[in-house]
Amino acid sequence: MAGGRGGVLELAVLGSLHETPLHGYELRKRLNALLGMFRAFSYGSLYPCLRQLLTDGLIVEDGDATAATTAADSAIVLPGRRSKIVYKLTAEGKERLQELLTQAGPSAWEDESFGVHFAFFRHTEAEVRLRILEGRRSRLEERLDAVRTALARTRERLDSYTLELQRHGLESVEREVRWLNELIATERRASPPEGERRPARDETSRAPAPGTGTTGRHATPEEN
Repeated sequence: MAGGRGGVLELAVLGSLHETPLHGYELRKRLNALLGMFRAFSYGSLYPCLRQLLTDGLIVEDGDATAATTAADSAIVLPGRRSKIVYKLTAEGKERLQELLTQAGPSAWEDESFGVHFAFFRHTEAEVRLRILEGRRSRLEERLDAVRTALARTRERLDSYTLELQRHGLESVEREVRWLNELIATERRASPPEGERRPARDETSRAPAPGTGTTGRHATPEEN
């Protein structure tokens, strides 16, 4: 599925179904709670996404739909009725989800997708989580610098209300940067660098027991 908004919705759907199989109505509610926190969610974009995931073999539907009912029609919730179709991840869908969860490039840092990636951090490797958090922080710091520079140049030409709006925006971004700093520090404490990890103790490296030679047999009186 294409990137951008479609990719964000794909991740949200696959991640939600990874938790548990869901009816169409339940999936809509879960996506609204998840995506609605970060951006406007259009229900009209859900069903094309589901049809594509079905076509790609990433999900399957299970329910009381008849064989003559197409996937596109069965996914639609009619007014006054709740769909009885249950959507489930396939093995390929789980692989695709893991692929999406390993993506830590700029697309995962942006406003459009960061929140959704963050919502599924419990399924994401620690190294990837840290790269996404650091990338997001870097992007916001760049944004802060740009806004501060622009504000310094135009401050005298702005009215008091516009200035307050600019300050509010700056404070919001600064709060998120502080929040990211705390999360990054927590991730680093939980995942020490590779060189600082203590290797597991090898049974073969234990010192010989008293009274034994290097081969582990008891020493003879002559050897003692």
